[in-house]
Amino acid sequence: MTTPRPSLLSRLALDPSRAARVTHVEHVPARAGTTVDWPGWVPDLLRDRLGLQGVARPYAHQARAADLAWGGRSVVVSTGTASGKSLAYLLPVLSSQLVDDRATALYLSPTKALATDQLRAVRALNLMAVRAATYDGDTAREERDWVRRHARLVLTNPDMLHRGVLPRHSDFATFLRGLRFVVVDECHTYRGVFGSHVAQVLRRLRRVCARYGADPVFLLASATSADPSASASRLVGLPVEAVSEDASPRGTTEFALWEPPLVDDRSGEHGAPVRRSATAETGDLLADLVVEGARTLAFVRSRRGAEAVALSARRAVEEAVPSYGRRVAAYRAGYLPEERRELERRLQSGDLLGVAATNALELGVDVAGLDAVVLTGWPGTVASVWQQAGRAGRAGQGALAVFVARDDPLDTYLVHHPEALFGRPVEATVLDPANPYVLGPHLCCAAAELPLTDDDLALFGDREHVLLLLADLVRRGLLRHRPKGWFWTSRERPQADLRGTGGPPVRLVEVGTGRLLGTVDSAASHSQAHTGAVYLHQGETYVVERLDLDEAVALVRRDDPDHSTSAREVTDIRVVEELRSRQLAGVRLALVTVDVTHQVVAFLRKRLGSGEVLGEEPLDLPARELRTRAVMYTVSEELLERADLGWTDVPGAAHAAEHAAIGLLPLFATCDRWDIGGVSTALHPDTGEATVFVYDGHPGGAGFAERGYDRASAWLRATRDAIASCECASGCPSCVQSPKCGNGNEPLDKAGAVRLLDVVLASGLG
Repeated sequence: MTTPRPSLLSRLALDPSRAARVTHVEHVPARAGTTVDWPGWVPDLLRDRLGLQGVARPYAHQARAADLAWGGRSVVVSTGTASGKSLAYLLPVLSSQLVDDRATALYLSPTKALATDQLRAVRALNLMAVRAATYDGDTAREERDWVRRHARLVLTNPDMLHRGVLPRHSDFATFLRGLRFVVVDECHTYRGVFGSHVAQVLRRLRRVCARYGADPVFLLASATSADPSASASRLVGLPVEAVSEDASPRGTTEFALWEPPLVDDRSGEHGAPVRRSATAETGDLLADLVVEGARTLAFVRSRRGAEAVALSARRAVEEAVPSYGRRVAAYRAGYLPEERRELERRLQSGDLLGVAATNALELGVDVAGLDAVVLTGWPGTVASVWQQAGRAGRAGQGALAVFVARDDPLDTYLVHHPEALFGRPVEATVLDPANPYVLGPHLCCAAAELPLTDDDLALFGDREHVLLLLADLVRRGLLRHRPKGWFWTSRERPQADLRGTGGPPVRLVEVGTGRLLGTVDSAASHSQAHTGAVYLHQGETYVVERLDLDEAVALVRRDDPDHSTSAREVTDIRVVEELRSRQLAGVRLALVTVDVTHQVVAFLRKRLGSGEVLGEEPLDLPARELRTRAVMYTVSEELLERADLGWTDVPGAAHAAEHAAIGLLPLFATCDRWDIGGVSTALHPDTGEATVFVYDGHPGGAGFAERGYDRASAWLRATRDAIASCECASGCPSCVQSPKCGNGNEPLDKAGAVRLLDVVLASGLG
């Protein structure tokens, strides 16, 4: 009798010290699939071609969604990864083009890789009537002309729709006139400010389509989310019906929560205990899984982290199985198109065994047969956790998912409170299309495409709100109001930055060769591409010699330093307007508009591996101004006395509570801690009391602070519990220290933060 081979997790945790790092294992059971007959309207040719691809019958959710769309109702399919959402929207899209030679369709995805993968799948069906093509920044100019004239299924992204299609809608007149379906894939990724921008782009698309006599049906595909119908309706501005019962089969999954160990022989800032970094731990896990022959994706939060994980894993694999070293690579945004395509080809063919990727591969390339996924830290939402974990086992076999906690309050909370991850529904998508910093630029774009009329206003939001914005745009000379509507006044196109990057990307150019290595978002350049910053690209290390903000260029040189770098930023905040508030017993909770001033003032050099601070270097970079929204709470002097917090104790207690609150808000809003910021003070001039602010890091706000206001009780309760349950004595990165604190994590009072939050929650809030 053959002895079953131990599971991947058992092999990873054979060593007792490794086993001790597993805080919880969730066994996700297998599920049988449910298939149904093909809808009667699906052409025989399409059924036959799908049959040749191995699709004998659709799953129940695929058929139901396709039926709704074919009947003219917009629909969102909100089911798990690898549940076959693509067939749900391809059935009506392809069927319409087989029965009507004038029908066209538009497919929108958040990544170029996903559009390329979908194009490959459509072309594999060999349907001559379906002329499909991608239309994005990588499309050659001569190909773009062919797409505009002849393509019937255009696969693109919201950025290209915004910049390359809508401003030139007359060139797409035939295509838009026949537009029957618009597919919005992975729509749960359109959240925050980016989602708000995309919502307005889709409204502009609907308006232009109406001018050509088209009223397309929207088909949206989403990871599982709370209230997908409401989220999808807010995104497209139309009623959308949800299909969320997943009828696809699924293999068993072992889902392990993994906490890196404390490093006994060293301490971090101010003597705090230090855990081994999640990046180093992920590199080891990826190497071990590759040596086991397991096809593995490791998701890493940053571009730099993905490069570091791939580099350390490759070195470890080369020591164990030299021939496998070349089968480990990084994949992230910022690579040149030809580099991405080659990596995607090798990943799909199985040539790559281990890939360290940013969330560029959370979506995108459809890779069957993965054995394992490693998640390096909280990806921002529960939906993303399951989206990433679901990349393994896509062929129906069993799979392993490992969540490796970073030294961060939220990650630490999750590995010790598994019910917060496995026992709760996924979030609703947060976006605010009415944000004036979003809506204003899109009203200008719309007016440049076609003069805005009074009948158009309801499409963009509340009529009175839109009229106020239009009046301001006219006052600023951006629009001209005439009896027939509002007109764009310039020969230049309006500017609307969908990604909220705040300007053109900064190019990273190698000194001496002039070679373009990649790009960094403008907003991130101050902290990632400042003079002296260490930058990783394809396993190679570079140091930034000079950042030229005027030219949007960072000059880099190849180097092999013994350190990494992290930026230091200082922040000031002023209350502009109170939007909503609650007065409790000694506590005032409010949602406010604020002006935030922040400036990168220095960077730290940290020893590789240990994280030991080697030194701090000053920087001379301009301050940046931000008007946004914040959730704040004030604490009266009486409550501070009740918490046994003297005047000198308050700054450290409030600062620690602020840091932990920032770390825990992503559990209650679809955001990342880097999407939000905070300020705390013992006596704020605008409130006259001790005050803690947590603000959206985007102009006008992204809806995160508002979600914090609405969920303040649960949010601050979880914050208090995360601080109190941390095993450190006086504060560490797992509870109250922040990796981006502009004050060097000084002062911080862990015990004082617990007492402060206790009186806040006892005031009636909790």
